Amino acid sequence: MKQLIECVPNFSEGRDTNVIKQITDEIEKSEGVKLLDVDPGAATNRTVVTFVGTPDEVIEAAVAAVKKASELIDMSKHKGEHPRMGATDVCPLVPIAGITMEETVEYARKLAKRIGEELGISVYCYENAAFKEERRNLATCRSGEYEGMAKKLKDPKWTPDFGPSELNVGAGVTAVGARDFLVAYNVNLNTTSTRRANSVAFDVRERGRVKREGDPITGKIVLDENGNKVWEPGLLKSVKAIGWFIEEYGIAQISMNLTNISICSVHEAFDAVDQRATARGMRVTGSELVGLIPLQAMLDAGKFFLKKQNISTGVSNDELIRIAIKSMGLDELKPFNPKERIIEYLLDADKGTKLVDMNLVEFADETASESPAPGGGSISAYAGAMGISLATMVANLSSHKRGWDHRCEEFSVWAEKGQALKDELLFLVDEDTNAFNKIMDAFGLPKGSDVEKAIRKQAIEDASKYAIEIPFKVMQKSFEAMEVIKAMAEIGNPNSVSDAGVGALCARTAVMGAFLNVKINAAGIDDKAYAEAKIKAGAEIEKQTIALEAEILKVVNEKIDA
Repeated sequence: MKQLIECVPNFSEGRDTNVIKQITDEIEKSEGVKLLDVDPGAATNRTVVTFVGTPDEVIEAAVAAVKKASELIDMSKHKGEHPRMGATDVCPLVPIAGITMEETVEYARKLAKRIGEELGISVYCYENAAFKEERRNLATCRSGEYEGMAKKLKDPKWTPDFGPSELNVGAGVTAVGARDFLVAYNVNLNTTSTRRANSVAFDVRERGRVKREGDPITGKIVLDENGNKVWEPGLLKSVKAIGWFIEEYGIAQISMNLTNISICSVHEAFDAVDQRATARGMRVTGSELVGLIPLQAMLDAGKFFLKKQNISTGVSNDELIRIAIKSMGLDELKPFNPKERIIEYLLDADKGTKLVDMNLVEFADETASESPAPGGGSISAYAGAMGISLATMVANLSSHKRGWDHRCEEFSVWAEKGQALKDELLFLVDEDTNAFNKIMDAFGLPKGSDVEKAIRKQAIEDASKYAIEIPFKVMQKSFEAMEVIKAMAEIGNPNSVSDAGVGALCARTAVMGAFLNVKINAAGIDDKAYAEAKIKAGAEIEKQTIALEAEILKVVNEKIDA
């Protein structure tokens, strides 16, 4: 999975649209990132910007935006209602996909170092990126605000993590952090009562409610030995919640901030509210997602609700998302378009048509055209995808077979494994064509001077190696598919054993076809040791695949002939 991180810089300008646009232009012209949202506030004189991309590209875009903000915003003249200490006041990074918090912390510190050293701005690292426990809290880092920073920076306890210990008068001080993804999520109730909605909110939120003697509403408030109120914690960690009435919709909602969806997911929050609302005589009618959500959160929700029905979770991402939307009623108040609400889909929107997005006729026509790509490599990857898809179909059919309900989880595991391999092989269909294009781009580089010739030669070598790695990956994934195919031939629904056999034939074709691409591309590179190693490893995969295919077909034919 491609690594994606979100960056949410807060700039201390919310009124001058020209200044804001110049800053966001720096982000939009950066390669590998997509600007998702620009939210200016006149009263706060502050703009919150959200963009997403691959980690290194996000760092580059963030540095460019912070630099432009430092050139355009003069903090010595800034006024606004929101606490602030710098032109770029805060700049948190958030892990979205394929990356851990630990890795995100390293990128945050890399960003902080560059802001400090390249731009001459004092930087404090906060939240998960903090070097010191007392700096985890952003409010503590920002205490004193801009007006108190010149003195604060000279305090040895507040020496910045990066950058100078003297105040950059124009740019101020920036806080760079790493935090979890925050989801704003509302659950709809069949009531207009804010008080009753609040009762559910207090049940589920982490803070809970004030403890009372006897009656939980009218009883006397319980105090501790210091005279402070005693709180009864709610059901969910990392959740803030309150009940309110939405006049536009004529309903009450539980409005929640899920501050760490790895601790409390959207579907867990929905389920808890549903249980507590039912216990209090109300019904949950649907829910509303505010803003964007990572793909994995929707996939996890879909699997959660399928498991509750004892149905296989080894279905496509589109089906998992559909189940999540319907189970949580995300489309009750307004349409929920996954392409506009899921971060990864939003990022893919501008990338043009992929081969795998074509219909069957378009794909065949494109392959049959005079263009050299897609070629055998893409077709091999697609053959592998079809092979594992057949095995996944057998797994799902087996999980639903009458009398086999007790085996649903068993086949669901196989189906999930199959879906993952299918998705990887489908990615490789387009990536093989991308690899071919890299070679063509390398051959198109200038070759006038000796330096240009050397750069071109190295680019061709690197692109050719990539064009070996992609079909080699097709071989590996198609061989892995054989495990699922063999299992379905042996233990799957006997009525579908021929489908497993066809799957084996497809996977064998994928391995052998991809190996032809490995060999033809290996012949053209200078690194002969690398080429020989890939061919040797590929030959072993091919040998094992052919042997497995024979075993599978033996099982298939024995069952058909029985």
